[in-house]
Amino acid sequence: MARRPTPRPAVAPQPTARELLFGTWPGRLFLISAAVKLVVALWRVTGALPSVARVTSSAATIGLGVAVGVFAWRLFVQIKRRLLWRVRRKLILSYIFIGVIPALLILIFFLFAGSLVFMNVSAYLFKDGYDAIIEHARISAQAAATEIGRDPSTAAETIQRVHRIRASLYPDMSVAYLPPAGERIKAGRWARLPVPDDIPAWMKDDVFAGSVGLPVKDSAGEEELIVRAFVKVGTGGSDGAVVVDIPLDDQVTQRLHESTGVRIENVFDSRVETGNRARSDGTSARSSRSVVFEKSLAQIDVQDWATGMPHSDTIALSYKLGELYRHLSSAQNLYVSGNMRLSEALLLVLIVIGVMFLIIEAVALVMGLALARSITSSVHELFTGTERVQQGDFTHRINIESRDQLGELAESFNQMTGSIENLLQTAAEKKRLEEELRIARQIQMSLLPRGPIEVPGLAITALCVPAREVGGDYYDFFNVGDRRIGVLIADVSGKGTSAALYMAELKGLMLSLSEIYQSPRQLLLEVNRILSENLDTRSFITMTYAVIDLNEGLLTFARAGHTPLIYLSGDGDANVAQVLAPSGLVVGLRIPGAAQKFADLLEEDSLPLNKGDVLVFYTDGITEAMNANSDLFGDSRLGGLITEHGHLDAADLRERILREIESFVGAADQHDDMTMILIKVEEALAGRERVAV
Repeated sequence: MARRPTPRPAVAPQPTARELLFGTWPGRLFLISAAVKLVVALWRVTGALPSVARVTSSAATIGLGVAVGVFAWRLFVQIKRRLLWRVRRKLILSYIFIGVIPALLILIFFLFAGSLVFMNVSAYLFKDGYDAIIEHARISAQAAATEIGRDPSTAAETIQRVHRIRASLYPDMSVAYLPPAGERIKAGRWARLPVPDDIPAWMKDDVFAGSVGLPVKDSAGEEELIVRAFVKVGTGGSDGAVVVDIPLDDQVTQRLHESTGVRIENVFDSRVETGNRARSDGTSARSSRSVVFEKSLAQIDVQDWATGMPHSDTIALSYKLGELYRHLSSAQNLYVSGNMRLSEALLLVLIVIGVMFLIIEAVALVMGLALARSITSSVHELFTGTERVQQGDFTHRINIESRDQLGELAESFNQMTGSIENLLQTAAEKKRLEEELRIARQIQMSLLPRGPIEVPGLAITALCVPAREVGGDYYDFFNVGDRRIGVLIADVSGKGTSAALYMAELKGLMLSLSEIYQSPRQLLLEVNRILSENLDTRSFITMTYAVIDLNEGLLTFARAGHTPLIYLSGDGDANVAQVLAPSGLVVGLRIPGAAQKFADLLEEDSLPLNKGDVLVFYTDGITEAMNANSDLFGDSRLGGLITEHGHLDAADLRERILREIESFVGAADQHDDMTMILIKVEEALAGRERVAV
């Protein structure tokens, strides 16, 4: 029988603007909020708004924001869905994210790192040059003070000579001698600051060399600086003092720029909060102090000459990369060839490497796009072929001329379509069954605990031997409180994927309900109430749930139609395993009166636990294991094994039971999962540490 072609799903029609505005909640919210905002705006024109209207306007603004945000998100989802549907676009975007964006990030990183290095270098060069000016002032003042101290009569000549020597470097430099008595001797204009009247009271040292700030006069917080050196003459200034001032004027800043490659833009007093106040020249102080490429900042210590209080000034610097690099490399006088210095050669190599990097990146991008086009063209041919096959046309052949893996794939596809029609139905059915069983088995195995269960004072071991067909056996352990552990074993009726899914639902219920209900009976009542509303009428679950209280040494359990619990006391050698089967109905029956009947029949039992006690929970796959003669293994045979070998440790006892069952079954097929939990009390339970499950 020919396979009926599968129709492609119809594309959902796009809603119109009217449908978006009137047929969706974001559209209605947008219209209502816009109408409210319009009414409030008209109301505001006529007079003052009451508080209720203002609150309503704020709520409408929030509503508009929410509606616009939802529309923007939906638009983004639609654009992404349409943009990324084609493989070619995905590959192009992947090339961009893998190749272009990292290259851009690397480029930005090195640009930022280079800018940071040049910023620090420029600040260092400026500070070094500025300190040289301070040192010149100090040396000049120190020399004058030393000579005047030897012969005070030469003070006028000394002051003039010092001024004459330094004036070639600093034309506006001023020098003065402050004698203990008599008229001050000075040279220079002293245009920025007047000659000090006396040695300031705050100056305790014999020498001061640093920066002195003129009073800030503009709102931008700019300050003029004077480099001042003040040296006492004689012991403690007994013979007066020599003061040298070098204003930080245009000539000095130009000389500093020539020697360092860094130019001073502005000087700001850190004590003045400038904010965004405008400077006198019309620009903002904040924009002048911004740090970008070819900009830098430096801080210097400034002294208030009247009070002696120090403060910091921030100096905005500017530089040019080429000029600063030439200044830094001027110390290298090595020449590689002709007039080219080593630093210039290295810079040229760096530029060549950068250009090669950009060229290689561009070539890689172009090649990647071309490769993406070639790949996606083949993918498109394959996609077209699969659509034709999906429609039932097995005569269609893919024409891909490339001699690569995609070409081989196309040839294999053509060979496959030539013989697929006769095997399609059989293969599809087999695959469906195998996939269903595989998924069900994976679900079943994933629900079971993994790894050893370690509880202080208890030896716990479990086994689940799956049959060839998926069953519904399930066991688990829960930490339900301080030194309390919950033990569950269950069996879902039926087999296949439905049983595995019901197991998953039961696990979710137990994880949540075990933390709420401490009583096994109450927990099973709640489980039955929930599952009876969700299970189909042909399904039910048998289960036993027990809580072991390690503080009290007590086992509390309830049984909902499940196989009995086998208990062997460890008091003496003559004990016989007991089969404990309190009353209880299966879980999940959907028949009239089942819930009340379940509650009436369900019993909760308690059992004290002592050292050596053995507890065995199991499913019917253990006791209903059949041999070739259809004989059942049975509860009595299992109880006898536990009685006979209960002295063994938990792991050995489990293996003993499993070997006996295998010996009993022989070559017969296993028709159901065999699940068992074996718990043996090894130590006294009181005083143990907290249980971790």
